[in-house]
Amino acid sequence: MEESLGFYMDVFGMERLPSPNFSQHVEWLRLGEQQLHLFLRAEPAPELHHIALDVDDFEAAYLKAKELGLLERNAFGAAVRELPDGAVQMYIRDPAGNLVEIDWPDATTLDRSVIGEIPRMADERPQTGEAARATLYHAAADSAR
Repeated sequence: MEESLGFYMDVFGMERLPSPNFSQHVEWLRLGEQQLHLFLRAEPAPELHHIALDVDDFEAAYLKAKELGLLERNAFGAAVRELPDGAVQMYIRDPAGNLVEIDWPDATTLDRSVIGEIPRMADERPQTGEAARATLYHAAADSAR
């Protein structure tokens, strides 16, 4: 548990909060107005179930994940990829094996000398119909209507 707490506090800058005394060990963390609750479980983490976090500095998160060897290339075929709407997703694993998605709204704003080439999902499989209109950041989509 301590390793996972350190991971979320170090990589994402989360703050540890007082946690109630549940029937099993739980730790609460805060990031802005959001909370993450960590439970200690004997079962392995599901392979593809994940949480998604928005970050203020995608390049810094990428460099930290790369430095720590956390980039997850197997879950969805690439550690970093561009969605049809131009948003970017990065996948990493926490110390307990949980999959964490890190999101960024606009691939064109990222420094490719830091991130490298970002595969486009549309180049891997056709994005037609509803798939072509999929939007990760809904506030941007709502204001465009």
